Amino acid sequence: MSTYRLIIGKPCHLPVEVEHKAYWAIKSFNLQIDEAGLHRKLQLQELEEICNDAYENATIYKAKTQSWHDNMISRKTFEVGQSVLLFQSRFRIFSGKLRSRWMGPYEVVKVYVYGAIDIKCRKNVRVLKVNGQRLKPYYEGVKVGEVETLTLDTPIYED
Repeated sequence: MSTYRLIIGKPCHLPVEVEHKAYWAIKSFNLQIDEAGLHRKLQLQELEEICNDAYENATIYKAKTQSWHDNMISRKTFEVGQSVLLFQSRFRIFSGKLRSRWMGPYEVVKVYVYGAIDIKCRKNVRVLKVNGQRLKPYYEGVKVGEVETLTLDTPIYED
């Protein structure tokens, strides 16, 4: 039986020299199984190092992205008694494109440390606890005298 029958699974007739070399190649491979095992362990350790490097790089990227995102968040500070508007985030099927989604004005009752804020409506006494990101300051009483007015004359064309 040829040694190639063992490897490929099909019978073949080779010259004696090639068959002899193939036999010695298979025999020497079988004798060096300890070296092959060490090589395989080295490959597995290298693969594990590559995976660890990729994990560290992903962690660094995630931390940088998170810090950039945190820097882009606008910090709002509210004080008790301040007038604010509340963003209405409820889903409506027919809300209207041009309708404002800001409700209010509300008055700030209490400000918590972690961003929660108690507000109350000026019409009734009901107090709501909302996230500070849903609020924006309400500026009431804009003075009309501060607005600059321009008068535009009709242009005169000369022929």
